[in-house]
Amino acid sequence: MYKIYYIMHSCFLVELSDRYLLFDYFDKNVIGDVVQYHGSLPQLDADKYLYVFASHSHKDHWWLECLRWADSRDNIKFILSKDIRLGRNYLTRNGFDLSIKDKIQFVTSMKKYKVDDMEIETLRSTDAGVAFAIKVGDKSFYHAGDLNWWNAEGRGELFGEVYGREYKRALKAIINRHFDAAFVVLDSRMGEDGYFLGMEYFVQKIECDNIFPMHTWGDYKWIKRFKERPSIANLKDRIVDIDQENMLFEIED
Repeated sequence: MYKIYYIMHSCFLVELSDRYLLFDYFDKNVIGDVVQYHGSLPQLDADKYLYVFASHSHKDHWWLECLRWADSRDNIKFILSKDIRLGRNYLTRNGFDLSIKDKIQFVTSMKKYKVDDMEIETLRSTDAGVAFAIKVGDKSFYHAGDLNWWNAEGRGELFGEVYGREYKRALKAIINRHFDAAFVVLDSRMGEDGYFLGMEYFVQKIECDNIFPMHTWGDYKWIKRFKERPSIANLKDRIVDIDQENMLFEIED
């Protein structure tokens, strides 16, 4: 058994027997004018290694202050999209010792990396940064970041078609793989005709045991609506129900 914590927005914590994988943690106060989030990290076991992933630099996916966790925890590494700019002057100006860079693995899209015993592959986002496909022992995880079939209401049919092509092209790299858990965008801001496109394609094309909707901006009713779509009737049990922040899911192997 392993655990998955839904913190808020696109932030999830995966707890395995020997480590944590933390995805896209951010300062909830910086988007308080949009959504009032209250998510927080659970108490972490100091003996477990902490790997902090950030898919891109947007303020609802990355928080500079995460780097300060290294002051009190030696067993920590950061896997950060290269669009997160952490130059020497910037780090110094914000009070960081430059040795923090020894704990950072910067990644770019469509590359493979080995971080300790983890195999990490990056996909090209349709917005900014990367998506992650991660293999840890016999477990595989996917975090989309902002990789999605964006189709904002009112932007026109061509807008959706372009993003649809790019989304499908990006997912080709993982189309025949199995994932134990995936964290996939379901953004209500896209409106009735577009909110489901990226998630629906993923559910239909990617073999995954547990699919966690994310990037919902706190509007969880869209998850239930998505699961009622006839196009995924025989696959809806894969989709995890989320209706609040700070939820814990215990996943049987």
